[in-house]
Amino acid sequence: MSAPHLIEERRGPVLLLTLNRPAVRNAISPEMACRLADAFAAFDADDALRVAILTGAGDLAFCAGGDLGRTLPLLSGDRAPEDDWDRRFLNDPEVQDRSALRRNVPAKPVIAAINGLCLAGGMETMLGTDLRIASEDAVFGLPEARRGVIPFAGALVRLARQIPEPVAMELLLTGGTIDAARAHALGLVNRVVPQGEVLARAFEMAEVLAANGPVSLREIKRVVLGSSGLPLDEGFAMEDEAKRIVMASEDAREGPRAFMEKRRPRFVGR
Repeated sequence: MSAPHLIEERRGPVLLLTLNRPAVRNAISPEMACRLADAFAAFDADDALRVAILTGAGDLAFCAGGDLGRTLPLLSGDRAPEDDWDRRFLNDPEVQDRSALRRNVPAKPVIAAINGLCLAGGMETMLGTDLRIASEDAVFGLPEARRGVIPFAGALVRLARQIPEPVAMELLLTGGTIDAARAHALGLVNRVVPQGEVLARAFEMAEVLAANGPVSLREIKRVVLGSSGLPLDEGFAMEDEAKRIVMASEDAREGPRAFMEKRRPRFVGR
């Protein structure tokens, strides 16, 4: 039996998700997309999990995009569905969106640990994560236009919100790539580290987040993402609602109490 295209591993409050097709640079197959959609949904529903890390198996790639032999021909109609993964990928409208963090995204933080090539659909999924650790030899790009297609998993909308528009247009229209140093200079990734340190540094960041108040993290992410593009007054209204929710929580009472008592807070997420 072949290995699953996604490996899930729980480490305390952190969920590690590993795209597991290293022989094809972790290209997204229908099976991988279905498993990833389910994993993100389960992560969001599990109160014991506070943070997710998404990475790729091996040292060559985070994800090189959709599988040109299986996934893209399925979408274009050049290949007929062959199994249940194919049929679900085509017929369940949530799979493509949820797996790419495009809609129905987890309310909790997701960290990308980028260990090599991050291209096409892989880069689009990365754009849906909240924090990003990249290896020094990581490469980023959206080559779809060179293949006669377009990015359709969020990049056309997200990229110009995350980096300057002329740079986003250059990447999208030329299909070219940038290296990790340029991605860091543009603010596309948070840290650039040696290849062998990527996952360890991602876990360090995850541990910091997991120690914070879950209600606070959820509301921060909700308002930051939800207020993007809104007039200030509408954004402030979202912020006011988040304040009401957080200040009414048990965690908002526990945090100051723990500080005064000089101990670590015991957050319960409500």
